[in-house]
Amino acid sequence: MLVLMRRAGEKLCLGTDIEISILEVRGDSVKIGIQAPRSVQVWRKEIYDEIVRQNVEAARTDIPKNLLDAMRKRTSDGGGDDGHECE
Repeated sequence: MLVLMRRAGEKLCLGTDIEISILEVRGDSVKIGIQAPRSVQVWRKEIYDEIVRQNVEAARTDIPKNLLDAMRKRTSDGGGDDGHECE
């Protein structure tokens, strides 16, 4: 995981087409702005986890147990082996 420190008003870029702006820092809260192409999905982590959980549950009867267990492990440990939380 790359860790960066930024102050309000500063930005960082992900690739060539995603820009994250630090809009405000107040106590332990940080307000960020994300400028990205419409094709890029941006999710809060807790929402992403809930979507994955619901998809797994909806497909539960059609998924072999070993695959279902692997999907559950992936969502519970924060992601795959690549170090990224969201995909």
